[in-house]
Amino acid sequence: MENITSRKNRIISHLRAVAADSAYRRECGEFICDGEKTLREALSFGAEIAVVLWKGSAGNVKLPESVSQYTAPGDLFEYASPLKSSAGPVFTVKIPEKRADLKPRRAIVLENLQDPGNVGTVIRTANAFNIDAVILVGACADLYNPKTVRASMGAIFRQRVLEMSISELRAFLDECKLPLSGAALSDKAEDMRNTDIKNAAVAIGSEGRGLSHELLSVCDGELIIPMNPDSESLNAAVAASVFMWEMAR
Repeated sequence: MENITSRKNRIISHLRAVAADSAYRRECGEFICDGEKTLREALSFGAEIAVVLWKGSAGNVKLPESVSQYTAPGDLFEYASPLKSSAGPVFTVKIPEKRADLKPRRAIVLENLQDPGNVGTVIRTANAFNIDAVILVGACADLYNPKTVRASMGAIFRQRVLEMSISELRAFLDECKLPLSGAALSDKAEDMRNTDIKNAAVAIGSEGRGLSHELLSVCDGELIIPMNPDSESLNAAVAASVFMWEMAR
């Protein structure tokens, strides 16, 4: 196992680029994770580990022989890691190939949700409530941004996440025979408690702007979460969680 001592080492450069550059992530087909717990989860759910950088000395996790392992002193490890004060390790995972065989019964759709923490939280919650798919539409945060991955708390390895355009979304849901409802603050939006969404898709927009007119135009209906009239709105991840709870209960 090689001990890295230089910031110019190709592995250090690679890890920093994977953490910082979404285009590079897609080009090399890897995303970055941190922590021994996350590493064990990745292995247990069949994720393909590419590179592991240990802090100081190697840990006790048994890895496949195909995995490239390295060590680095603390200061160099901190330089390579996207997380401050990480205990390590930092490792990259191969981005899985997209599968087209999914026919969801329940799906949550996120449009233009740009906060990676919110996207990761929705992925984590969707997995907890057995939602078949999270669908990202528009300018959502990168699925493989380190903050998205971290907020998912390991659900990134278990939860099916799809990325598509609005036209692709409508065609996909039609094929799956799933109605689509949009969460909206409008006069025609129905109280979510009065609508059966157990076999449906629900779309959530960004906290500031809500759903776009284009996405609302392909929805079969609009829904609203009843709340204190003094409250303008909920955080997007919280709103998505409320809908997913209703879909799953």
